[in-house]
Amino acid sequence: MKYALVVLRNTQNPVSSVEFEPVVDAFLSGGVFLDEVLLLPYDKPSLVSEHLFRLSKETEGLFIVCDGAIKASAQEAISLISGENSDVCETEKCLFAVISAGKSGAESVAADLIPRIDRRRNRRYSRVVIGTVAAPAKKIRDALRAAEEVAEDKLLLHAGGKYGVNTIEIIYDQETPKMTADEAVRAILGEVGEYTYTIGGESIAERLVEALKLHRLKISTAESFTGGGVGGAIVAVSGASSVFYEGINAYDSDAKIDRLGVKEYTVRSKGAVTDETAYEMAAGLIAQGHCDISIATTGVAGPNGDGTNAPVGLVYIAVGTKEHVRVYRYDLTGDRETVTKTAINLALFLAYRELK
Repeated sequence: MKYALVVLRNTQNPVSSVEFEPVVDAFLSGGVFLDEVLLLPYDKPSLVSEHLFRLSKETEGLFIVCDGAIKASAQEAISLISGENSDVCETEKCLFAVISAGKSGAESVAADLIPRIDRRRNRRYSRVVIGTVAAPAKKIRDALRAAEEVAEDKLLLHAGGKYGVNTIEIIYDQETPKMTADEAVRAILGEVGEYTYTIGGESIAERLVEALKLHRLKISTAESFTGGGVGGAIVAVSGASSVFYEGINAYDSDAKIDRLGVKEYTVRSKGAVTDETAYEMAAGLIAQGHCDISIATTGVAGPNGDGTNAPVGLVYIAVGTKEHVRVYRYDLTGDRETVTKTAINLALFLAYRELK
């Protein structure tokens, strides 16, 4: 079976983009590989129509991704071929769909289109999602190669990642023994086990909350450059109220001193973005006696420095317990958003790993 994806974009605006990658990932996660992906200018309808008519004859699934402003035009273009004006329509030969860009489009693919495709091809797919944090690229490649050796072409493997999180998906149909998938999981964990937080698809924050509940522990966060992102990720998980005590956004150096007990000497002589400051931030929360484990973050997200010699991307994350405080240093790359979100994921993972 052949499937194609057409992305309609505004070529007159050089900074305009259509977020179609999540949609592609959703198809791959459902065991649907796209044989052709085209990026076409929506303001050239004759060119768009030419490709749509061609693909409607060559494929069994033709999907258009676009922003909401031109969704009606995309539906009209599909209706000229299918005879029906709607988001999703089917003929005997082909399944047509107009999909929103971004996360909402990916969700509609998983919830609606994948089940439709499975019915049409009379095949149901299962998947295992292995989630890792900070796994080196070589380790991910080695894990994929190890899985391919045991897969014997019976499994589909899909890897992707963002902000320090990498996932490897093992996709298989009902005719493939689950034992084959289990062997592939073992092969992957043999390479990236120390970086793994899930083989069930949960988020890092969900796994951390589960671990805290299991051990009946309370957690607090002290954040500087992440601005509450770590605590926000935790409280976004249902049931977090039973394990989350407080989150302090001590952005200013004086706040670190006043709220967390960081020594003025440490901040003034060593600097706010140092392992010493991160250590004392995490230790300060533990010393207050309200939590069993703490997370502290301090760093330079950019685009500008903090007025010291600390380079952009320098990050310290501390995880404290009543027994010890561990401090981790990272030199991250990317823009402000990338550095911040990567650090948030690292902090959640390091706390989870402390509880394993």
